[in-house]
Amino acid sequence: MSAIRTDSLTKDYSTGFWRPRPYRALDHLTIDVAAGEVFGFLGPNGAGKTTTLKLLMRLIFPTSGHVEVLGRPAGDASVKRRIGYLPENPYFYDNLTAEELLVYYARLLGQRGRDASSRAGELLDLVGIGRERTLQLRKFSKGMVQRVGLAQALLNDPEVVFLDEPMSGLDPLGRREVRALILRLRERGRTVFFSSHILSDAESLCNRVAILSAGRLVATGAVSELLAFDVTGWELVMANLSAATVERLSAGIVRATRIAEGRYALELPIESAPEGLLRELTATGATLVSLNPIRPTLEDVFVKKISTAAAR
Repeated sequence: MSAIRTDSLTKDYSTGFWRPRPYRALDHLTIDVAAGEVFGFLGPNGAGKTTTLKLLMRLIFPTSGHVEVLGRPAGDASVKRRIGYLPENPYFYDNLTAEELLVYYARLLGQRGRDASSRAGELLDLVGIGRERTLQLRKFSKGMVQRVGLAQALLNDPEVVFLDEPMSGLDPLGRREVRALILRLRERGRTVFFSSHILSDAESLCNRVAILSAGRLVATGAVSELLAFDVTGWELVMANLSAATVERLSAGIVRATRIAEGRYALELPIESAPEGLLRELTATGATLVSLNPIRPTLEDVFVKKISTAAAR
């Protein structure tokens, strides 16, 4: 079952004053997101990610194409009760406290009295807002506002959660907590659609990803399919290794990187079996720290796809 589906979704804007010209922000986007998956929507700044999310939320209207969320047209009132949304730059009533804001939104969703207060407190705990919940939002940092935004997106226990750059402004601890939250949502069968340019987060979280460039879809599929997981070489990390030994054996090494005194990371070609070089190195008194295959990362795929699209 599809949780989100777009068919040739297109959005044009008029630019210029005297002679307005159309600017295509999104060009015939067709994607299908299955229920219960974490779907990463990737692309550089200006690729059309936020435009797509606004179209899915029906905050703006398409020039052409069709959008469905949970089997209904985007903007359907029955669908809005079942989704949550975090914009890229959330803006709230900054004279309210985090607790007051969430209680207010909970009441808009039909929750009353203790239920609204209890739900607000539960979600503030979940996103790591502690004693700060009694402070006015204007005293919050960008990262803390982002956490409050995540909490409001989950108030109605949505079936589908749309997150526009959810890691924006978060410190490493905050990013780890948000990653854990997204994984918990997936475990509960929720669908998470999030845009990002932080590729390591997408690689660790997503079932599938789509890569957008200049408003066009340039790649989509499972992360494993995009990466292909082909081994392109070997990384051998050795300790107690002398520079003279590295120089003597350099013919069989693609790249040698000195990490610290006596410790080197050696990159070997795929056609070279690492066991032979390892025997030679250990015979000199060097010790093995690690041996790992080198595989392409999502960042490698991303850069390649974007570069290819830009060259067309």
